[in-house]
Amino acid sequence: MHENSEVSGTGPSPVAAFDPTAPVGQDTMLLGVSTFGDVDLDDAGEPKHHAVVLRQVVEQAKLADAVGLHSFGVGEHHRRDFAVSAPEVVLAAVASATKRIRLGSAVTVLSSDDPIRVFQRFATLDAVSNGRAEVILGRGSFTESFPLFGYDLADYEVLFEEKLELYHRVRSQKPVNWDGRTRAGLHGQMVYPHLENRLLPTWIGVGGTPQSVVRTAAYGYPMVLAIIGGQPERFAPFAQLYRRSLAEAGHDPRQLAVHSPGYVADTDEQAREEYFPHWLATRNRIGAERGWGPAGRGEFEALVEEDGALFVGSPDTVAAKVARLKETLGADRFELKYSNGTLAHAKMMRSIELFGSEVAPRVAGLLSLRAQVK
Repeated sequence: MHENSEVSGTGPSPVAAFDPTAPVGQDTMLLGVSTFGDVDLDDAGEPKHHAVVLRQVVEQAKLADAVGLHSFGVGEHHRRDFAVSAPEVVLAAVASATKRIRLGSAVTVLSSDDPIRVFQRFATLDAVSNGRAEVILGRGSFTESFPLFGYDLADYEVLFEEKLELYHRVRSQKPVNWDGRTRAGLHGQMVYPHLENRLLPTWIGVGGTPQSVVRTAAYGYPMVLAIIGGQPERFAPFAQLYRRSLAEAGHDPRQLAVHSPGYVADTDEQAREEYFPHWLATRNRIGAERGWGPAGRGEFEALVEEDGALFVGSPDTVAAKVARLKETLGADRFELKYSNGTLAHAKMMRSIELFGSEVAPRVAGLLSLRAQVK
């Protein structure tokens, strides 16, 4: 499960390349945004067509690039309330409309996909975006893709384990030898296209189980902690376990990222009032599907406090919460999931603008000041 030190393929000989997943240091955090293509409402109060929402996602990505954010992520879902089921296609459109921002999934549900096709699609995205592609692999917290593509939820664990191992071998860009029970084996086949003189940057999204953390470290992949509730600092043991497991497996240090929902407005009061109804409707709709009890204003207020998992507020408030992740988790990167239910496109655009132009420089200033004090 160690990283391959050489890259095979056509073109010039492999050379050392910038590693976008190497830790960034105590005075730096990389900031990005992500979306599931949540379906908002039209002027008549009706859900917008998926096609409209997808075009809006491209506009949102263009703005994220324009305000200097590090990354733009698109999640994969297969249900009415989220428009994105093919992240790579959306990201290819984004690639043609942007110049610098990194492009990734948030997440790709590997368990119900083909690892070979996942690699091929993102390798293709990497080519057309001039090296800006990355993939975040996960099991997915929604399960609609399993019956849709003919998979048994009883195989939830083995599907991810086998497909991750196969993906890892394909990613090496060397002949693949693999056998398992979830698909036909491969014996010496090469998978194309290859990347230019490097491996495809690959992360694993983790919801918070020790087994998932240790597995991520065993492969030497950077890790994304999906934190949607409670207090982010409670994930500190997972961050410590990840770094310790990486070292024990003989891997170099990798970035640790945090992915959480949030919304930025000019003031704390404005942000809370504009975000709350959309958060509540989404929370209770999905909660009902999963057997959770109904939420209310009290749960929301706890989550938007200084130590809560919702990054909602003014630029000062959100920047302070983001910078806190460096202290509590040693986070290298933070991705704000800026869409939420029927939150309007115009409000999402304003939130992205503020996150890039106001929050990012404040985070940089806070981290620089703390580094000087230490």
